Amino acid sequence: MGLFDFLRGPDLQAGLQAYRATPGALLLDVRTEGEYRGGHIPGSRNLPLAALGGAAAVAPGKDTPLFVYCQSGARSAQAAAQLRRMGYTHVQNIGGMAGYHGKVER
Repeated sequence: MGLFDFLRGPDLQAGLQAYRATPGALLLDVRTEGEYRGGHIPGSRNLPLAALGGAAAVAPGKDTPLFVYCQSGARSAQAAAQLRRMGYTHVQNIGGMAGYHGKVER
């Protein structure tokens, strides 16, 4: 671990491994609908940052494990903080699509 490792964002690949290993987890893409339609991680659900107030429709249980990503990791950090304020207890910001190496769905 280097001195400036804290400047790096979350490791999306590691976050996806944790998501896949967590029973009942949801993978949330908080980018806009247009960005989501342009290509997203298979199995993810689109819940744009601006629409997080409707999270209960996607994740009715406040204890549902939520793994959140966006394009760069900035919006997902905001979304994770907002979801925690809304009472969700298992929220992880896993970063951005910029760090994704895999198939995308359209």
